[in-house]
Parts: sequence; structure tokens; C-alpha cells
Amino acid sequence: MNVVKGVLDQIGQRIARYLTQPRVGSAQLATSRPELLASSLRAGDVLLIDGNTRIAGAIKYLTQSGWSHAALYIGLGRGETARGEGEAKVLLEADVLEGVRLVPLSTYSHNHTRICRPIGLSAGNIDQVINYALERLDYRYDLKNIFDLARYLVLPTAIPSSWRRNLLSLGSGDPTRAICSSLIAQAFQSVRYPILPDVRYQQARGLNGRIYYKQILKIRHHSLFVPRDFDVSPYFQIIKPQIEAGFDPTEVDWEQPLEA
Repeated sequence: MNVVKGVLDQIGQRIARYLTQPRVGSAQLATSRPELLASSLRAGDVLLIDGNTRIAGAIKYLTQSGWSHAALYIGLGRGETARGEGEAKVLLEADVLEGVRLVPLSTYSHNHTRICRPIGLSAGNIDQVINYALERLDYRYDLKNIFDLARYLVLPTAIPSSWRRNLLSLGSGDPTRAICSSLIAQAFQSVRYPILPDVRYQQARGLNGRIYYKQILKIRHHSLFVPRDFDVSPYFQIIKPQIEAGFDPTEVDWEQPLEA
């Protein structure tokens, strides 16, 4: 069994290396300057990334979204300095080849990104979320997910939108393996913070005898989360770095004057 598992891991690594190769012109360029992005981030923010690799294309197709990857911003002072660069490693992510790791913000400063900020969490809750994720450093990426993504990339089919999420809810089930959005979802669920829960309505009767329906939130399994969920979640605020820094439309320099 261990021999078979080892062979599958080797095959998975080879497929992962293929899938992580970039595709020319397949992703949008950054819309925020690196310094504005850096100054807008707060500990606990989720940074969504529009990647340009083969695996990014597969994820964006299956989720019908422009976001292929998610990373957790842990803040300054928590991660070690990038070797030889003098730049703090402030993003925690689950990388296909290297597993759960810390990387500097410059890794994605030239990608199109989006900041998603959880609302209503205390500083203590944010620390719990970050510590939960940090405790999983060096976990390996779930290569079972790689096999599934490779299958849909090599043999593309017309997949109904209602099925796409379930196609990504695959994996080995090994608790020492992770997928980027699943790991971050687990970290927030560790403090009972909703991301995009299943909403159920339960019938109840008030003191006056009138029947009403109350909303019940059911926690969605962490394997069912994809990067776009943090974007569409009603509990995460979208932060625009240019607006955070102050935007005045009268100061925009146009190449040519607007026609009357």
C-alpha cells in the first residue's frame, strides 16, 4: 500500500509541475500598485489571486470565476524574512508543489488581486484564525485534488454549473494535506465565523401565536470552499487599495481630453 501511495505521489508531483507552468496572456494584470496593496492589507485579510497557470485555468473554469487562488495575510512580525531579500513573508498559502508555506507579498504584487476582509471579528479572534493556519505550515498539498483538476483540464467537458462545486469537493481526506481555500475556510471556521454557509429556514411560532420562519446557518464542509466564496460572501468586505488611499477623479491624467 505504501509503495502504491509513493508511486501515486510521484505521479501527482509530475502532474503538479505541469499544471503550475504559466500560460501566456491568460490573467488580468494588477490594478493596484504594490505599495497601495501593502498599505491596505490587515491581519486576517484573505487575498484572492487571478493566476495564470494551467491549474489556475482549471480552477477558474470549474468555479466560473476570475479567482484561482487564496492566501491569508498574517501581518508583519509573524513570518520569517525571505532569504536574501529582506522582505517579510506575510502571506500564508497552500502551494501545489511546496505545500503550506509563507511567502512575501511581492509574490503576487503583479497579479490581479482582491482583498476580502472579515467583519466583526475581535483582535483575539483574528489571532486564533492566523495561529490555526500557522500550525499547519509544511502540510502537503492534497494531490488527490491535482488528479481531479488534471482530468478536467486534459479531458474538458461541458459541466453543469450546479455540479462544479462538488467536483472540487474532492480530496484524500488526509488531515495533513490541504488545498488553499479549504485551509483558510478551516481557519475561520475554527472561530465559528461564517463564509458562505448553507442557509435553511425553520418554522417557529411567536409569543402572539403567529408563525414565522427564522434563518438557520449550517456550516458548509471546508472541502466545499473555493476562492470565489470569499468574494461573494456577505460577511467579507471588499477593500479597494486605490480608494483606501484616497481617490480624486479630478486628478486623473487622461492621454487626450474627453470629447464634448
